[in-house]
Amino acid sequence: MKICDSIAYVGVNDHDIDLFEGQYDVRENGMSYNSYVVLGSDKVAVTDTVDAHFVDEWLANVEAALAGRTPDYLVVHHMEPDHSAGIAAFMERYPAAQVVASAAAFKMMVAYFGTDFADRKIVAKEGFELELGDRSLTFVGAPNVHWPEVLFSYDAADKTLFSADAFGKFDALDVEDPEGWACEARRYYFGIVGKFGKNVQAVLKKAAALDIERICPLHGPVLDENLGYYLGLYNTWSSYEPEDEGVTIAYSSVYGNTRAAALALADALKGRGVAASTFDLARDDMAKAVEDAFRYDRLVLASITYAGSIFPHMSTFIHTLAEHAYQNRRVALIESGSWAPTAAKVMRAELEQMKGIEVADTVVTVRGALDDASRAQIEALADELAAPARAE
Repeated sequence: MKICDSIAYVGVNDHDIDLFEGQYDVRENGMSYNSYVVLGSDKVAVTDTVDAHFVDEWLANVEAALAGRTPDYLVVHHMEPDHSAGIAAFMERYPAAQVVASAAAFKMMVAYFGTDFADRKIVAKEGFELELGDRSLTFVGAPNVHWPEVLFSYDAADKTLFSADAFGKFDALDVEDPEGWACEARRYYFGIVGKFGKNVQAVLKKAAALDIERICPLHGPVLDENLGYYLGLYNTWSSYEPEDEGVTIAYSSVYGNTRAAALALADALKGRGVAASTFDLARDDMAKAVEDAFRYDRLVLASITYAGSIFPHMSTFIHTLAEHAYQNRRVALIESGSWAPTAAKVMRAELEQMKGIEVADTVVTVRGALDDASRAQIEALADELAAPARAE
């Protein structure tokens, strides 16, 4: 696929995968592994490879895009196996080619392939320029976005940023996402990159100094229109600020009573004009619950009391939020229990370890099943959540 006169897309689509990185459900729309050929007037660079299952298909794509030319360089922006599995095959296929990567990436190559291609390697770091003739690739350090060895590169001639995993999204490229770019890009970001907001902020500042008209990520579509929209979302996400006003309600229920309380709160909030999304943490995609928890400015955690603590799925959810640096939100608590509800106390203790969390005054306690008292608490909590946030 031609991106522009000097850049060709040579990646592949994967419709066999069920879980990306062993945990993110992509069965419906698959995944793309992106790779590009940059055709300079004198030399040619291929950027990144693909997952091990598609190396032969990728090499055929590369061969077609070369149109009789021989590649001079393989640029490795990121060493995660879904992007690096074809390195050894490429180096064997093109014995005159050199591999360009960060020093940390070459150490990883030893771990994966038993060699760092010592006689054919070029170590790139911040500001290094790879000359291709009428254009060059200038490298931008992007450590921990989201692995430590990551580099971006920038082609000033075509104003193109090769952004490694940044600005990526779930879905194969031959599938049209009816929800647009942001939804699956958000789930991707907060699941995979979200912990590293400070690092993303640092590289966004570097990118602001570049004249960018096109972003070529390693997953998802090439972005070449309305770049301010994508950059703005990445700035919001990496700043841990809410993207939209609304409430995410995540619940863990066994016999349905906690679920009933969560859904009653959702109805009460919607009746007050507040957007609310609900997730059964045992049955729904937890990654989507995490996504919405970061998207909206308010969160409700609803859990049964289980063995004196909270239900395992709720524990996993809270720990996942903490691992991804959840912060700067209003959070409310719903607990249930037949004889000694303690879930709210446990959840509050977990939230106290997070930065900038404001816990709602109203706590809903369901003893057994919903009754007049707990329904009144739900209405009071809906009022509190619908009210403006307290001034700091």
